[in-house]
Amino acid sequence: MQVFKLCMKIFKKNLPVMTIYFGVFIIISIIMMTNSRPAEQAGFIQSKVSIVVFSNESSPLVDGMKEVLSDVAVFVEMEEDETLIQDSLYFRRIAYVLRVPDGFTEDFLSGKEPKLAKTSVPGSTNGIYIDMRLEQYLNTANLYVRGIPGIDAETLNAYTLEDLDYETPVEMQRADQRFGVEGMMQYYFNYLAYTLMYVVIMGISTIMLVFNDLNIKRRSSCAPISPGKVTLQFYLATLLFSLISWFVLVSLSLVFSRNELAGSNTPGFIINSFVFASSTTSIGFLIGNLVRGREAISAVANVFTLGSCFISGVFVPQAILSDSVLKMASLFPTFWYVSGNSQIAVSADFTESLIIQIGFAVAFFVLALVVGKKKRMAIEN
Repeated sequence: MQVFKLCMKIFKKNLPVMTIYFGVFIIISIIMMTNSRPAEQAGFIQSKVSIVVFSNESSPLVDGMKEVLSDVAVFVEMEEDETLIQDSLYFRRIAYVLRVPDGFTEDFLSGKEPKLAKTSVPGSTNGIYIDMRLEQYLNTANLYVRGIPGIDAETLNAYTLEDLDYETPVEMQRADQRFGVEGMMQYYFNYLAYTLMYVVIMGISTIMLVFNDLNIKRRSSCAPISPGKVTLQFYLATLLFSLISWFVLVSLSLVFSRNELAGSNTPGFIINSFVFASSTTSIGFLIGNLVRGREAISAVANVFTLGSCFISGVFVPQAILSDSVLKMASLFPTFWYVSGNSQIAVSADFTESLIIQIGFAVAFFVLALVVGKKKRMAIEN
């Protein structure tokens, strides 16, 4: 295990650099997860608007309008002084003024269309909402006036309020990820892909810079150990590095989503991330064989990591990505890792995602072996 031990020494020597990479990207991931994580509860709280009502008559119809508006408004007592009203609207002490003219109820019951005088803050959504509530009441009452000739104001108000009491139940849900509602555990494990992929690619590629040095390669070719064993020991060392990185990131994800640890889906997320770490190791192994130079490795790692994460559903949910983008993303193991997390979140079978990720790991590893062998043969020739 000479090569394995050598890799461990190189890892140890480059530990400060790896720690910086690891720390920076963990901090970035934590900031991104904290600032853009899904809300625990979707919905809103109804706020009430301050309004003033001036009425020249008292009738059940006027009382009914006030009762309907009381759900969304707070009535403010104020003198009918135009200057005072304008100042109150300007300084937002009130948002709406309603004036009911004399004879409004009589005209309404006779089938006419009496006008209400309304004053609100220009462009205010509160004014529009008050108008909608008034129109809802008056339109419903107008149906009864046309359908029941001679109906009195008290009966009209009772029928109208009874109809408006009906409510439609609404259930607010967060956006789903093709398979179900995205929980905190799934959310953090999705983000794990970003940090894990970059750190592993950079770590493995940095070590391979040493082994790919021309003089070291020539000396290694003269060593009494077969190239296959060298490659195997090197891969085992890089796999150990990936597993250590995976363990740290999984621990952080479990800490962030500790409220969901008791769920039955937790082992599935861990298994899925473990398989993804294996495929990421093979990708790093391949990139390390293809790219030379620390600057080039950093550029490739950034482009590959960010690109695959953006189109695979790490940053943008797969549910809102187009089919063409998802077809392109399916060429990367990141897509199947995120899909597996979505299936795990709803306790669905994610075996297919695991098998495909394992297939990616094997394919990238074999491809890395082929590239490495060609380079070795070029050196020997």
